[in-house]
Amino acid sequence: MTILNELLDSIQHDAPVRELLVGAHWTCVCSRYGGLASTLTGSYPHGHFSVRDVGRLHEKSALELAELARSENPLEVSIGVAAINSLLGMDENQSMPINAGQVLAERGRGKNVALIGHFPFIPQLREAASQLWVIEQHPVAGEYPASAAADLLPQADVVAITGMTLLNHTLDGLLSLCQPGTTVMILGPSTPLSPILFEHGATILSGARVIDEIAALRTIGQGASFRQVQGVSLMTFDKHALMK
Repeated sequence: MTILNELLDSIQHDAPVRELLVGAHWTCVCSRYGGLASTLTGSYPHGHFSVRDVGRLHEKSALELAELARSENPLEVSIGVAAINSLLGMDENQSMPINAGQVLAERGRGKNVALIGHFPFIPQLREAASQLWVIEQHPVAGEYPASAAADLLPQADVVAITGMTLLNHTLDGLLSLCQPGTTVMILGPSTPLSPILFEHGATILSGARVIDEIAALRTIGQGASFRQVQGVSLMTFDKHALMK
């Protein structure tokens, strides 16, 4: 959990929590910014894990909530990562107004592409790439299990990794499998917008920030998938563009 620890250590300013919501698919913490993370429940019986201090979490500071990212309880991890994302801030003026699917199709055209996570742009990416390997914890036909990452990632010219891997504590290991010179994108609303990920091999970050808390909380609370979440802005940062 090196990356997670470094993200926590990098937070220099705490903030009070304005809102906290754990929805069916997304968890949102509003403090300095509006931060999102996937809601994880794990493959456990209903009620197997209990969230500590439930009912009083809004009384904690965002940094106190962020410490929950170290937990073994998947729901607490979701709250913790959302809190981290509510405190981290890269200059949104440096973000690119393009979506992850477009970037991957352009960078991966005619190349070997490995995608960790299931995303709606897979059909378009499959058309552009010479070879597309979709790696999933619960693979469907034509996809590969998580155990295949060790073999496939070193062969890929372009790698895209869901930010959810920060929550299940596999991101460090996945990044270590990518070869030098590979285009590596971390994507999805759980992605921390922090240059620390660049230091660990990522070259592109494609995440999200809540810009209308009322709309976001209303739709998340009503079970929205990410495409249904309102009041959210997509942000993409390219390491090489930032260094110019």
